[in-house]
Amino acid sequence: MTIPLIPPRTIFLDRTTPPHVATLVAQASIAALAMNVFLPSLPSMVVYFDTSYSVIQLSVSLYLAVNAVLQVLIGTVSDRYGRRPVLLGSLVVFVIATAGTLVAPNITAFLIFRMMQALVVSAMVLSRASIRDVLDENAAASRIGYVTMGMAVVPMVAPAIGGFLDEAFGWRGSFILMLVAGVAVLALSWADMGETKLNRSGSLRAQFSTMPELMRARRFWGYCGSATLASGAFFAYLGGAPFVGSRVFELSPSLLGIYFGAPAVGYAMGNFLSGRYAGRFGINRMILTGSIVGFAGMIMLATLYLAGLLTALVFFGCFIMIGLGNGMLLPSATSGMMSVRPHLAGTASGIGGAIMIGGGAALSAIAGALLTPGSGAGPLVWMMLATTGATILPVLYVMRRERQIGA
Repeated sequence: MTIPLIPPRTIFLDRTTPPHVATLVAQASIAALAMNVFLPSLPSMVVYFDTSYSVIQLSVSLYLAVNAVLQVLIGTVSDRYGRRPVLLGSLVVFVIATAGTLVAPNITAFLIFRMMQALVVSAMVLSRASIRDVLDENAAASRIGYVTMGMAVVPMVAPAIGGFLDEAFGWRGSFILMLVAGVAVLALSWADMGETKLNRSGSLRAQFSTMPELMRARRFWGYCGSATLASGAFFAYLGGAPFVGSRVFELSPSLLGIYFGAPAVGYAMGNFLSGRYAGRFGINRMILTGSIVGFAGMIMLATLYLAGLLTALVFFGCFIMIGLGNGMLLPSATSGMMSVRPHLAGTASGIGGAIMIGGGAALSAIAGALLTPGSGAGPLVWMMLATTGATILPVLYVMRRERQIGA
């Protein structure tokens, strides 16, 4: 039986107390902003750098791949040295890398700086880990749900803002916005984020030696499986939807940005439901329900596609269901990963996030490769239908495993 932790007192802009919810939202939001604000600019970046869509799409898939590698290290290093110093150092690198993208002379230099930007993922990993440091499993899922509900505003509006910035200032407009936001979040984190990992012990080598303990936990892999497939479907959308919107539906960057934010509307609603009900109904039921909702949305999209009724409104509208399902699923799956071995919460957050992002990078790259001028939207539709359907299976395994061990 899990014994609830007593949440410590939080004082805003006090570095001696855990970070305020507003700071956690800002930290998670900067990672979301860096992920998708520039996506409506991908077609114009193809022209500027005189390259192909598959190459410029590497700014998504390579970024996600580096995210995955970094997360393995970030969680474990923060378990040893603390959440605060690791987060602040990562934000400094992000600010420097973002400045680099603005002056990159060619696509190679741009992609190098873009990969350096990926270190901002520490803001998302460590904001979650700091919550789990001070709250028990169900309360952490609820708090993560509320934090990501606030964060969901960013992917809802960022593509639209990015589209307008592209039309007004060119592709660099989105990266200037990232630079300003990065400096602001760094200053806020410096002023407010108190250390939450107080029971640090052992060397860094000792921290890495604990990984096999986590890797042997079957429920950890079950939670990772559901989270990876659910987030992978969304990352495939990130990699393929700009192509479908611009080439298939011939949307302008600003209109594409408006449509592109559709999943975030559902994500905000799903996060609200997670924040309100995860503590009451338990994380496994929230994960299962979210998986079914996302799969239902893709069944609807595939049916309309086969019926020849695919329009921009239908295509992007169905992805609201993906967002809704993921908003219900991901906070609980994340809390579950960190709760299987609570003393390894940072390591679990990092490794689990790495698996999620790594799967997403692969699906994003596949989506970019399959979508060609003559393919239409079909490859993306079928890929996401299969992925969301498979999301249901790991959580069913977790529920069966818990019955076996009496958890």
